[in-house]
Amino acid sequence: MSIHIDYFYQHIAFDFELTDDIKLQRDKLSIPKLPNTERLFSIDNLSAGDRVEERFLINEHAVKLTKTNKQFLKVSLSNAGGMVQAKMWDNNGAVDKNLPALTQHRVFDVEGVVDEYNNIKSLTINKLSPVEASIEPFSLLPSTDESLEALATELLFHISKIEQPYQTFAHQTLNQFWDDFVLAPAAKGYHHNYLGGLLKHTVGLLRFTHYITNHAKGPVAAILTLIQLVEKAYKKEIYDSYNAPEKINRPVWKDTIDHLYKMLDGLQALGSDAINLNHLITAILYHDLGKLLEYDYAGKSYHAFSFLYPHADSTELKSRLQGGIGMDAIGLLVGHIPYGVLLLQKMLEQTQVNLTLTDIHRINHLILCHHGLPEWGSCVRQPETAEGFLIHIVDYLDSRYENVVTQST
Repeated sequence: MSIHIDYFYQHIAFDFELTDDIKLQRDKLSIPKLPNTERLFSIDNLSAGDRVEERFLINEHAVKLTKTNKQFLKVSLSNAGGMVQAKMWDNNGAVDKNLPALTQHRVFDVEGVVDEYNNIKSLTINKLSPVEASIEPFSLLPSTDESLEALATELLFHISKIEQPYQTFAHQTLNQFWDDFVLAPAAKGYHHNYLGGLLKHTVGLLRFTHYITNHAKGPVAAILTLIQLVEKAYKKEIYDSYNAPEKINRPVWKDTIDHLYKMLDGLQALGSDAINLNHLITAILYHDLGKLLEYDYAGKSYHAFSFLYPHADSTELKSRLQGGIGMDAIGLLVGHIPYGVLLLQKMLEQTQVNLTLTDIHRINHLILCHHGLPEWGSCVRQPETAEGFLIHIVDYLDSRYENVVTQST
C-alpha cells in the first residue's frame, strides 16, 4: 500500500510504502480516537445574543478590574471545539461566590450569552456549575484535525530511514513516552496548540527534512526553493491585506525571509554534502520531547517526571487540578530544550545504546540549538554543524506554516 504526502503549499509531495515492519511497529502503539468534529461546539457558528449551555474545561481564570474599578472574572474556557474567552460580571457578588469553585474544580457546565466586539466573539457567563466528573481530554480540549494513526504511520516511515542502532533507539523512545507524546500539544498558544500537536509538529519537521535531503540538486537548492515559496506567500499576504485589511491577521511570513537566508548562509559555509540523517532524525524526535514536562494539560500522566527523577518525592503532582493547556509550574523552571537533552541521556543510559561520545554530543547540540538564536531560546550561540542549521530551518518553517494552515481553516 502506497501513502501519499502533500505538504507546504502542495510543494513537498512524496509517496511511501506501508511496509509490514511499519505496520508491526504501529500496532505496538495505542492510537486514541478523536471526537466527531461535526458535533463540536464552536462559538464562531453563533451570533451575538445567542444563549449557550455547554460543558467546558477551565483553562485559566483571574479577577480583573473595569475602568471604574469594579471587579469581574476573566476566564479562558475550552472544549473539543476550541478555546473560548469569557467573562463574568460581578452581579450580586458573583465573583466572590464563584472563586472557591474555580480553585477546586476544572470542569463546569456553563450558561451564558455570546458577545461580539471588533469581529471577535466571546462569552458572558451567567452561571457556572461545577461538574464532579473525570476529565476526558479529547472531549474538553481541541485536538488535531488530522488522523493520529496516519501521523504515527508516517513518523515510523521516517524512522525506518535511519540506521541501527538509531532506529531501534527511536522505537524504544516511542514505546517509553508514546501515551503522552501522542496526546501532547506543542505550544500553549503560538503553534500546534492542541492535543496531538507535538506529534503533528514532529512529523512536519520530518517532511521538510525528507524534502531537503532527497532533493536532486542538494540541500542548498532545496532550501532556496522553500524560501522562494515563502517569498511568494508573503507577497500574497501583503496583497490581500491591501484588498481586505479588516480580514487579515498579522502576516505569517513577515520578518522571516532575511532570517532564512542568514541560516542558509551558515549551512552553506559548513558544507551540506554529507548530512547525518541518523543524528538529525534522532534529534528531531527529541527536539520538543521536553514539552511533556514543560506544559501541563488535562490527561498528562507525569510519566516523564518519574522517568527522569524516579527517587524524587512527587506527592505534589497527585494533588494537581489539570485544566487546559498551560505552563507546568515545575517544568517551566527548566524548559523543554534542556529537558530534551536530559531525556536523551536517561534513555541512552537505560537502553545502553552504543554511540560514540561525538555522536551523543552532536545530537545534544542539535536539540540545544534548534531555536536558532539565543534570544529565541537557543542554548548555544549559534549552530556549529550543518545538521544544526537544518534542524532550526525545518522547525522554523513548520511552526510558521502551521499558522498559515490555521488561518485558512
